[in-house]
Amino acid sequence: MWVMQTPSHPRPLLSMLDLVSVREGGTVAQALNISVRTAQHAEQLGFARYWLAEHHNMNSVASSATAVLVGHVAGATSRIRVGSGGIMLPNHAPLVVAEAFGTLAELYPDRIDLGLGRAPGTDGYTMQALRRDRHESEDDFPRDVAELAQLLDDPQPGQRIIAMPGAGTKVPIWLLGSSLFSARLAAQRGLPFAFASHFAPRYLLAALEIYRNEFKPSSTLKAPYVAVGVPLVAAPTDAEAELLASSTYQRVLGIVTGRRGRLAPPVPHFLESLHPQEREAVHSFLAAAVVGGPSTVLQGLTHLYELTQADEFVLVSDVYDLDLRLRSLSIAAQALQDLHASLSQPAQALAHV
Repeated sequence: MWVMQTPSHPRPLLSMLDLVSVREGGTVAQALNISVRTAQHAEQLGFARYWLAEHHNMNSVASSATAVLVGHVAGATSRIRVGSGGIMLPNHAPLVVAEAFGTLAELYPDRIDLGLGRAPGTDGYTMQALRRDRHESEDDFPRDVAELAQLLDDPQPGQRIIAMPGAGTKVPIWLLGSSLFSARLAAQRGLPFAFASHFAPRYLLAALEIYRNEFKPSSTLKAPYVAVGVPLVAAPTDAEAELLASSTYQRVLGIVTGRRGRLAPPVPHFLESLHPQEREAVHSFLAAAVVGGPSTVLQGLTHLYELTQADEFVLVSDVYDLDLRLRSLSIAAQALQDLHASLSQPAQALAHV
């Protein structure tokens, strides 16, 4: 199996998760182009990886054909790792996933990641359309993960089903989750784990504790490796960042109220206009968010690192304007450099580790 290398640079690394948001007044083609431009910028900034998420039947999200987009983004970049964050495995036969990501691994060697989730990533009707007559039990996901890992590994004598392409590519598998189930499974299997705190931060610390305490070294990973989702909007000032983040706040309000819409332009004082219960729901959804100017972003990332000791921060940055989105990532990258510098100072000497 693939063996994950310990990063040679300081922790945490920066990565990005993209839902390929379709903007109000925009098109799917424009959303896809924005994602490519963002991935290229993230690569220039030294981000570790760029992931795309599988969702279905949402008019604001254009990443449903996730493997296709992974190939498109990988082809438009040259070094950054590209992958799924994640493929919702219950929607697919493991063989189909192995062949798709095995093909990607042959096209872009040592650059493809396969993050797996067990949620449907959609509504009940669409889930039925995807799965047809398949009914999931709690035991299916662990079994499917094991089957997929075997299909991507070197074939064994007498193995009757061979993924071609796929066999022997050893595409790195991550488990993704927003609860304790995937944390425990990742620990049992010795796989890297990414927690979806960008939309469900409630169990973040509990999940990381379970993962680290129960981790069993494997042929792919010798020690726990954690990525943490972080909604992030950065700007030169706190006030501008708060304004830009109102696009995210509108998106979140649509999710919690069941009135989803496309990514909307910023609205001044949007949070103040909400009913207190709505405002609390948005804050709860975005409890792990970092929104602000450079110093605020540095403080936010530092605080998250102190809480989680994450190996990577996976940013979600839903800024309506492309140029301002790229600027947001640049500010985050500088903040990370400042965080690394502060952690390397003897006076601070990793007192929180």
